[in-house]
Amino acid sequence: MKEEFKKIAFQSNRRDFLRKTTMGLGGVALGSLFAKTKAFGNTFSQSSQLVQGPHFAPKAKRVIYLFQSGGPSQIELFDYKPKLREMHGKEIPDSVRGEQRLSGMVSNQATFPLAGSHFNFAQYGKNGAWVSELFPHTAKVVDDLCIIKSMHTEAINHEPAVIFFQTGSQQTGRPSIGSWLSYGLGSDNENLPAFVVLVSKGSGAQPLNASSWGNGFLPSYHQGVQFRSGKDPVLYLNNPEGIDVTDRRRALDYMNDLNKIQQELWGDPEIESKINQYEMAYRMQTSVPDTVDLSNEPDYIFELYGEDARKPGTYAANCLLARRLAEQDVRFIQLYHMGWDQHGNLPKGIKTMAQSSDQATAALITDLKQRGLLEDTLVVWGGEFGRTSFSQGRLTRDNYGRDHHPRCFTMWMAGAGVKAGYVHGKTDDFSYNVASDGVHVHDFQATLLHLMGIDHERLTFKHQGRRYRLTDVHGEVVKAVLA
Repeated sequence: MKEEFKKIAFQSNRRDFLRKTTMGLGGVALGSLFAKTKAFGNTFSQSSQLVQGPHFAPKAKRVIYLFQSGGPSQIELFDYKPKLREMHGKEIPDSVRGEQRLSGMVSNQATFPLAGSHFNFAQYGKNGAWVSELFPHTAKVVDDLCIIKSMHTEAINHEPAVIFFQTGSQQTGRPSIGSWLSYGLGSDNENLPAFVVLVSKGSGAQPLNASSWGNGFLPSYHQGVQFRSGKDPVLYLNNPEGIDVTDRRRALDYMNDLNKIQQELWGDPEIESKINQYEMAYRMQTSVPDTVDLSNEPDYIFELYGEDARKPGTYAANCLLARRLAEQDVRFIQLYHMGWDQHGNLPKGIKTMAQSSDQATAALITDLKQRGLLEDTLVVWGGEFGRTSFSQGRLTRDNYGRDHHPRCFTMWMAGAGVKAGYVHGKTDDFSYNVASDGVHVHDFQATLLHLMGIDHERLTFKHQGRRYRLTDVHGEVVKAVLA
């Protein structure tokens, strides 16, 4: 069999010959002339599947990212603005709105009346953080949260905004945060992927692009693996009927032998990725069923997360599963919860979303804390942008909608390495513009990587002649939020 592959190799064309010889003696000689950090721009080896550890001691070992897809309204949840109630129905001042780009959904709107929140706020915790009545459970854990009210982004439509948060670019094709961390730090559990994705079922019609958890130009071994509810948590993982574990092992061994021969001939890193993926899938056949089986959780845990936690695929069940994955040292756990896109009938819609997520979100913080996991786990909550302070469409006393708003919105972090019970940044009286301490998406990404022990400027990958990084060409660590 090996001789047949050699015959194929001799049939290479001139392009293949030149490509291969540039990786030969000339490349070795060049590499010997330069220190590794100077020749390649960092201390990492791109030929290996993962980078050799963090740049400095990390505060966090893992991340649970609760992504609230659709753009939760900061005005209804965390950014208390009594001025909006006072001016309910009045036109937003030109000095506030300025020349901001509007989405196509309101660009033809004749007026832009301000809409005060339908919901009441109160102060909670040692520092008196404002939290809406929609989040009574989150209010109880506010002293564990680091709330950032001054987030801002560049995208105004859903898909590019989501992609921007997850990959650092509004265009598809770049690696996601989880993929960068998988590449940069590897996995602490050889039987589960470093990067796992959970999508809440029945949580809204807003579509998600799988590029949000894609590996981009990194080796495919680093892409996010989606765990689904139902009989097959990971598609095509189970053996076909009539195939047992011995047959599967024997088939993989033969396949690996063939792939290794190809690797020797062609030097394609994707072949190594495929070998690793096949082996991971084999190990996951036993590890995944045990991990996703919630039946052995005690009743008090289901009471903590809420009854929805007993229903596979719900946000509550996924929060509980995220805790179990954290216990198994999965590096990056991404949970997507869709349905926050309230262009109309916002009071009813956002109340429904809050009821489906508030208890489980707070329970996750409480559960991690009581197990000692919050000390080295970073939890992130937030969406792709915020909502406008003016109403989209018809405004009444009790009903209104809000359009997309990238200029300011709220996120929070909790756990390893961030200040607990701290509120960072401010917006103006209308929650329309950042008033102080703005945090750009790339700043957030740089901070997340920093907490994981990575210098965002040094974690790079050369692709098509350019060295790429998650934060593209800018981004600064937000030191004020660090503990």
